[in-house]
Amino acid sequence: MVKFIKPGKVAIVLQGRYAGKKVVVVKNFDEGTKERPYGHAIVAGVERYPLKINKSMGKKRITKRSKVKPFIKVVNYNHIMPTRYGLELEEIKKAVSHETFQEPTQRTSSKKAIKKLFEERYTSGKNKWFFTKLRF
Repeated sequence: MVKFIKPGKVAIVLQGRYAGKKVVVVKNFDEGTKERPYGHAIVAGVERYPLKINKSMGKKRITKRSKVKPFIKVVNYNHIMPTRYGLELEEIKKAVSHETFQEPTQRTSSKKAIKKLFEERYTSGKNKWFFTKLRF
């Protein structure tokens, strides 16, 4: 079988707390690991999407509405649906690793780093589809 869930691939979470949210695959484990003996991936996604912006809004209001709330999670392959989109993620790979999930303090620091990267990418106008809600 062809392996198509690779790092950089954008997917949609189907089950759980973040169902319907878009994620980007940071690292994939096709064969599983000792503690998780099934195919899974470390993903970083958008929990709260940025709000709509008009031309008439001021600079302060625009920055407030451009906030992104990220999340990181280990997800089973059965619970994500890959899309045709991709995302360059060299900086995200540095922020998230398998050891990030050991302590809550490491998790929060990596979330802050991802938040900064996502907001930077959103304000630059790249990957517009990734930062919009699904239409359902």
